[in-house]
Amino acid sequence: MKKKLLALSLALAFTSTSGILHAEGNISSGKEKAAACVSCHGDNGNSLVSSFPKLAQQHSSYLIKQLKAFKSGTRKNPMMSSIAMGLTDQDMADIAAYYAEQEVSVNQLPVLDDEDEEQKPEATGGEKKTDDKDKIQTIIAQGSDLYRNGDLTREVSACIACHGPFGEGNKPAGYPLLKSQHADYLIKTLTDFKTDARSNNPENIMHMTAKKMTDEEIKAVSYRISMMK
Repeated sequence: MKKKLLALSLALAFTSTSGILHAEGNISSGKEKAAACVSCHGDNGNSLVSSFPKLAQQHSSYLIKQLKAFKSGTRKNPMMSSIAMGLTDQDMADIAAYYAEQEVSVNQLPVLDDEDEEQKPEATGGEKKTDDKDKIQTIIAQGSDLYRNGDLTREVSACIACHGPFGEGNKPAGYPLLKSQHADYLIKTLTDFKTDARSNNPENIMHMTAKKMTDEEIKAVSYRISMMK
């Protein structure tokens, strides 16, 4: 059974999902057209708001695929759908080409949320700061193990199979770059896959994986990915 799951993960990692020829993007034109995206996605595609995804360094083919999904309505988001409706295929290719050439920014260490704090004994000053850092590192270590090894006993696939050892993704297969993405956005994305709020993945790879993950595991792997460089 373990060998079959491993074989499936490797097959998925090297299977092309797009099969679509996109228009050649113009980086210079894309920079001009991406000016309207700055308020949410930040300068050069590095969002300063953790609920909005970073687009910098993302594979152009993946960005185009998502913009087309927003435009067609197969991926639901009122704001993005209204924006995508006004974009031509060439606009999408240009914007995607621009963002793909930018360098994704590095994140600071995640901060414990209220739920994490409630589970800890009270501490003050330097002790609290050290405890918080230790707690975060423990969560990240848990996420690192899940990212690399998955959990075969519950058929949770290892993220590394599709997204690479450093979160670089797999451009030919259409799997996105994840490294240095905001943890909050990753948590929301995995939760949306888990609850079927996001359902534009025809292979259902992310749905099948996320549905088997606990909320704690989603947080842990999201924290780990956010720290990848």
